[in-house]
Amino acid sequence: MANEIQVATEDPRAADSVALMAELSTALEAITGDGGMASFDVEDVLGPMACFVIARDVNGMAVGCGALRPLEPGVAEIKRMYARHGTSGVGSAVLRYLEEEAAAMGYQAVWLETRLVNRRAVDFYEARGYSRISNYGKYIGNPLAVCFEKQLPSVLEPA
Repeated sequence: MANEIQVATEDPRAADSVALMAELSTALEAITGDGGMASFDVEDVLGPMACFVIARDVNGMAVGCGALRPLEPGVAEIKRMYARHGTSGVGSAVLRYLEEEAAAMGYQAVWLETRLVNRRAVDFYEARGYSRISNYGKYIGNPLAVCFEKQLPSVLEPA
């Protein structure tokens, strides 16, 4: 199914984007008790070193999303990762796209946070090469949060 998924940068303020993020917030609220929107500002993903992406199925239906924003020099943060329930390969496709975009923008690593109780997300990131790191930023000292990092391959400069 993943080969039928198309991922592209889209406007985070568009109807499909807003709907997917609302679904994500509802799902997170059910799992963790927090919808996560307090940790996300649409303005953060509108700049040149950031992006918001939507995954669409073969029929053009929006089935997943994710965002990338600058965090610190050389590091981007992945936010608002979501795949609609019952869609196979969407999360992997979105994550791969965000990693490729981050590398193309010159980032050396991507970081992200999820909640320990969200075992599905923790297992998803660990299975895709993410390593646990010390909690960063607003997550420092939060025992409910778990933070991850993935080093990105360098993009070769043209000779």
